[in-house]
Amino acid sequence: MKKVSKIEPTMPVAPTRKKVAAYARVSAETDRTMHSLSAQISFYSNLIQNNPRWQYVGVYADSFISGTEIETRPEFMRMLEDCEQGKIDIILSKSISRFARNTVDLLETVRHLKELGIEVQFEKEHISSLSEDGELMLTLLASFAEEEVRSLSENVRWAVRKKFENGRPNSYCLYGYRWNGEKFIVEPEEAKIVQLIYQNFLNGLSAEQTEKQLEEMGVTSYTGQHFSNSSIRAILKNEKYTGNMLLQKEYTVSHITHKSKKNKGELPMYWVENSHEAIIPLEIYQKVQDEIKRRRELGALANWSINTNHFTSKIKCGICGASFVKSTRKNRAKASQFGEHYIFYGCATNKNKGGHCPCGTIRKSILEQECAKVLGLEVFDPDIFSDQIRQITFLKRGILIFEFYDGHTVEHHWSHNYKKESWTPERRKEWGKLHMGNSNNPWKNPFTGYIHCPVCGGNFRRQSHKYADGTDATYWHCGNDSTCSNKCKIPENFLKEIICEVLSLPEFDEAVFKARTSYIEVSGDKERQAVFFLKDGTTTTKRWMKPPKRGVKHTDEWKQNMRKYWSDRRRNEHGNS
Repeated sequence: MKKVSKIEPTMPVAPTRKKVAAYARVSAETDRTMHSLSAQISFYSNLIQNNPRWQYVGVYADSFISGTEIETRPEFMRMLEDCEQGKIDIILSKSISRFARNTVDLLETVRHLKELGIEVQFEKEHISSLSEDGELMLTLLASFAEEEVRSLSENVRWAVRKKFENGRPNSYCLYGYRWNGEKFIVEPEEAKIVQLIYQNFLNGLSAEQTEKQLEEMGVTSYTGQHFSNSSIRAILKNEKYTGNMLLQKEYTVSHITHKSKKNKGELPMYWVENSHEAIIPLEIYQKVQDEIKRRRELGALANWSINTNHFTSKIKCGICGASFVKSTRKNRAKASQFGEHYIFYGCATNKNKGGHCPCGTIRKSILEQECAKVLGLEVFDPDIFSDQIRQITFLKRGILIFEFYDGHTVEHHWSHNYKKESWTPERRKEWGKLHMGNSNNPWKNPFTGYIHCPVCGGNFRRQSHKYADGTDATYWHCGNDSTCSNKCKIPENFLKEIICEVLSLPEFDEAVFKARTSYIEVSGDKERQAVFFLKDGTTTTKRWMKPPKRGVKHTDEWKQNMRKYWSDRRRNEHGNS
């Protein structure tokens, strides 16, 4: 007999829509290019949204940015980040040149997107990056696009150099002047500021001081922004304020990076005399250049507002090359004989946040002694040092390289033990008093220096411990416990109790304790003892057993959870085992 089965109809599954975005770019800021960018954005927005198989992600648009470098295009980089996060399946672009003008960057980007399964469609060339011949066509066309950029760049450079040959500048934005189409015309109010900048510099003021003065006066830069010290330095070096122009001082190295380089004779320069009205006389400008050179040679010594001396900028680190800087340090102890400050020099790298240089430091007094030895002097003379020594290189601790102005160098070895030499008998005596509790320092404990270890001879140290229930415990132990066999610990409260018992005191009195006790020796393991050496010549020994380890009292909640865990079956299994 025939068997008939009914097959229920199934709803067709709608295809998943592709997530589509577009990229647009213009490189020049003109009304025409702005219209072009708007047209690209509008076109691709409508194209994607009107396609039922596509899901609109957005249009990424970079304006007034060259396509030769990817990193300089923020919207392009944002688009790539969204691709990494799986937000895009297809990217539309008007042409290869809009996407990238650098062949290497183009191919690397397209290959990376291909690995992510993302397609790039170029409308003008009718190329898809996922097609079989897509990469070959992209390589050829991208090479043509890059060559086009190179050709355009060469044409622009040729036009600029022709301008220079004819005595015309390439930049027309200059504080103190306005360009009228033929030459620079003086702007009277701004010219006064330029003259003030030059006068301040010749009077010894730094660019930073002039910056503060202009800010107080409410003076702004050419663009209406804050007048920075870098702008002030640029004005001081600009020869155009003398009425003359030096053209082609810089040139562009590559059409890919667009980085400029200072012209040091690689290309011709053009000197144009009396091209416009001068704001600064040529002789004043030359004085400023001479002063800039002098200050550069002096370094920090040229800035009178900085606290400098004969060692400033002359000591260099032999490891990282940074200058040594002066620092002040004092001992943490409060005793009057050794609490004073002393000056030392160390690498400036260690002054920077996160910086570290292992070169070491040298005290100023030691540095002066070693300099006197190298110069053949009995006593250090800063004037002779400044006249003869050009630089000292701190190669490593113990080695100094002296470079003289006459060209010869001297490798000098030195050795000093600051800490050992500083421990004079007077200082030891003061230090002993400090640790015997006779100091007025509020942070010193009354037992500091009074509890000794009979095994190693060291002093006991104070340590605090917080228990799980929040209570604190303070006890004393041997300071050399890592190497000493005496592991005895005595609680501070218990120590006070036995002191009261030995000295027959109703309660602990620090003054009585110090007046009657020389020191205490504490030792032992399970059976412990404290031997009191009193100032009247007698000794008293107190013994006690090591207290049991303190536990934590269980809460009712913890007990209830454990009762659930220990079932009757588990109890029996545990008992049988």
